[in-house]
Amino acid sequence: MFTSHPLYVEDINNILSMKAIENLSGKSFLITGATGMIGVVLIDALMALSDIKVYAIGRSKEKAFDRLRNHFSNPNFVFIQQDVTTPFCMDLTVDYIIPLASNTHPLGYSKYPIETMLINMQGAKNALDLATMCGATVIYPSSVEIYGDAVRNEEFDEDSNGNLNLSTSRACYTESKRACEALCQSYAAERGTKVKIIRLSRVFGPTMLESDTKASSQFIKRAVTSEDIVLKSAGNQYFSYVYVADAIIGLLCVLLHGENSKSYNISSEKTNIYLKDLAEICAKYNNKQVIFNIPADEEKKGYSIAENAILDNTRIKSIGYIPIYSIEEAVDRTIMILKDLLN
Repeated sequence: MFTSHPLYVEDINNILSMKAIENLSGKSFLITGATGMIGVVLIDALMALSDIKVYAIGRSKEKAFDRLRNHFSNPNFVFIQQDVTTPFCMDLTVDYIIPLASNTHPLGYSKYPIETMLINMQGAKNALDLATMCGATVIYPSSVEIYGDAVRNEEFDEDSNGNLNLSTSRACYTESKRACEALCQSYAAERGTKVKIIRLSRVFGPTMLESDTKASSQFIKRAVTSEDIVLKSAGNQYFSYVYVADAIIGLLCVLLHGENSKSYNISSEKTNIYLKDLAEICAKYNNKQVIFNIPADEEKKGYSIAENAILDNTRIKSIGYIPIYSIEEAVDRTIMILKDLLN
């Protein structure tokens, strides 16, 4: 398990060293998408605080045990097997709800566009309904994707609108995330629900799922198995990436210090990079090469046509966010953790 790896332990300790983390003492959380890349690290960090109650929602108890087994014997951890499109039990009372469940990779968008939309929208509605009932705060995880298809050198702050394209099935993710943000603001305005929105840049790290088809995940998986890195474009896309531990630090920073009904980009200047340069970093880890290949039609349907998607992080830095990891450090520790798991 990666939870015992010294680099992963260091990641968790870095999260727990952030300012005012002690204010979470005695709080309770409901987290959907508990077995996903972000959910696992978030739950590991919260459970390390010892006096926090976590209700983890997932569709598979077997998968949850595989990913979160260290916590199943802890009375402060409760796993609930449930599809997030089903309303939550309204008897639950928690302090924070974080609806992380989503299809978040290109093959998921292209093969299951209807499911992608419903998971996002019904999952958000059910989270907001429970929060309204029990007085919880929703930390809604939105995405860089809401800024649309940026085709010029552009940096997005939280007031940017982006360039929208509704003519492809890939719009299922972008538009449902935008609709969920609007739903959050609507619940806040009409029902007084407490909501804070985070807009995540492209997240990567050692807790990524085997099924993840994002370019960064594919690069890392091939680096772990000492293969050449396959790049399915010229690689001129310039994107904001963020290491998963820095993403959790940003999420908790907004939870602790952010304003209700406000959105916050989570990104780091240390991990903004061209896709081809990210491929090169992964290739150099094992003295391999970057080779170019044409994507399959099914894959291509889920690809973003964005060429530039850099997130301005001025707002979140104003409330104390300090990202830790450089791109090289983040990629290296991801590969090292995953390589060691294979041995």
